[in-house]
Amino acid sequence: MLGWLSGIAIIVTGATWLLHGILLKDLARDFLGERLKREADHAIEQVQKDHIATPIVLDSASRGFQAFHHLYVLRLGSDISSSDPRWVKALDFLLDDTSDDLVEVRDGEQHLLVYRRSFSLEEERGVLLVGEDFSQVEAGLHELHWWVAAIAAVLLLLLVLLNILAVNRGLIPLSRLRGQLGELRTGDRERLSLDVPSELDSLVIQLNRFMDEIDSRLQRSRDSVANLSHALKTPLAAVTQVLRGTRPIDDTRRQKLVQRLEEIHAQLDAELRRSRIAGPNAGRMSDLHRDCTRLTEMFRGLYPNINFTMSLPGEFEKRVPIESQDFSEMLGIVLDNAGKWASSKVDSRIVLDDVLRITVEDDGPGVPVDDLPRLGQRGRRLDESHPGYGLGLSILWQLMTRYAGKVRFEPSALGGLCVRMEVPIKESTD
Repeated sequence: MLGWLSGIAIIVTGATWLLHGILLKDLARDFLGERLKREADHAIEQVQKDHIATPIVLDSASRGFQAFHHLYVLRLGSDISSSDPRWVKALDFLLDDTSDDLVEVRDGEQHLLVYRRSFSLEEERGVLLVGEDFSQVEAGLHELHWWVAAIAAVLLLLLVLLNILAVNRGLIPLSRLRGQLGELRTGDRERLSLDVPSELDSLVIQLNRFMDEIDSRLQRSRDSVANLSHALKTPLAAVTQVLRGTRPIDDTRRQKLVQRLEEIHAQLDAELRRSRIAGPNAGRMSDLHRDCTRLTEMFRGLYPNINFTMSLPGEFEKRVPIESQDFSEMLGIVLDNAGKWASSKVDSRIVLDDVLRITVEDDGPGVPVDDLPRLGQRGRRLDESHPGYGLGLSILWQLMTRYAGKVRFEPSALGGLCVRMEVPIKESTD
């Protein structure tokens, strides 16, 4: 990238230098041409003032012209005079034209800048040529032009070096970040801690937040596996003991084995349902329409006898800064519980302003008011008539705490339980 930018800088500087030479030459030409014009006007004014003194005036002008590398050629009628006879032959072709003009003439190695001025004197037409050797001016301009090139090259080199130093200095935090990411990969570091420019603050914060999210999800997975292992251990041990025993398996013992296996099946089915609730959009912001529609359709399939309805905000395509998997678990846990207990109906409403408000109600038997404060205690189940482990609502509490949200349980107008969740939304993205 630096090489590419340096190449562009060299091209731009070279083009500027070439334009500088052209403009400098044009500026000098215009300046000298204006001076020659004033000298020609002054000389003609002197000639017209005193015709008799014309030779004296021109001789005086000739000495001045020669001292300042100037020349003149005057034709008045058929008489021609000049500051130097050799200029008559070199500039004779300019005397035939009577228009006032600034002309460049090449005479061998000399480059002349000549101003032609026509005039009238006592009914005689005259032409005065006043010129200057432009070669010496060009030599000075050429030297100045190359001095500018040398200075521009030095400045360009300094600029490139300063850019390299600035870029390398700016990349130091990225090099440290790469090193710390390597330490994270090897397990030598848990979080990023960098004194980085403000432009990278958001990157470091997002990376740390992403790692917090991974740790939280990993911890939930470990808790889930631990609870599932503990729940499966007892029925598996009972089944193994019966199968290893020498006693014949009568109908009563067979029924107990079937019951144990059904419990194992129900536990595995619950875990599979939780994985389906999480959905495929881990790491993304929650799209209310997408995630709510997916969950509603899924629970309609899991509980075909229950009518699930969902009322979404007017802005169906609204996204909220809640990780999609977390939002799916929040809503999915409540919908799953409502589907288990509902008689025929589960109503859900979502309102979005500065706070994301989720309300889920069912028409089931509900929960006694005295038992509402105990909902969400880990491993605590208030009813054993439906399969479950008392973990879902405790996970909901953890998620709400993580997003500084609130959850309330209260009796529903439908006759069952009403769950109200509120999550602060600092920023929403269309």
